[in-house]
Amino acid sequence: METARETPAKIKPHPYEPYQPKEGEEYMSKAQLEHFRKILLAWKAQLMEEVDRTLHQMQNDAANFPDPTDRATQESEFSLELRARDRERKLIKKIDEALERIETGEYGYCETCGVEIGLRRLEARPTATQCIDCKTVEELREKQMGQA
Repeated sequence: METARETPAKIKPHPYEPYQPKEGEEYMSKAQLEHFRKILLAWKAQLMEEVDRTLHQMQNDAANFPDPTDRATQESEFSLELRARDRERKLIKKIDEALERIETGEYGYCETCGVEIGLRRLEARPTATQCIDCKTVEELREKQMGQA
């Protein structure tokens, strides 16, 4: 049985050609939005395939082992697999939210300060909702709150 630890390496967020803006092209033009829509939809499809694969694999591998050690091993593997799928479920939700922001015209702009997030940051993390500066400040606050 394949374990959850092996699965994340298989999921490539988005194999794509980096977007090359044309000279004078407006930020978040139709072409740029379509570029990110394709990335997000491909990523979501890949995650959904992984969910289906896991479901079928767990149904096929489910066995009632008489040996408690074998049963515990299988339950542990299923647990790891389910945790990985839960993280992916949350990621699918973020992808859906990013697709919604594309539709509403909010995609690509920081939800905190309103500045452009930037093409390269969005290509690295298509679900980003904050510019690098606001995200850095947020992470510093979280770190300080965690140490208090």
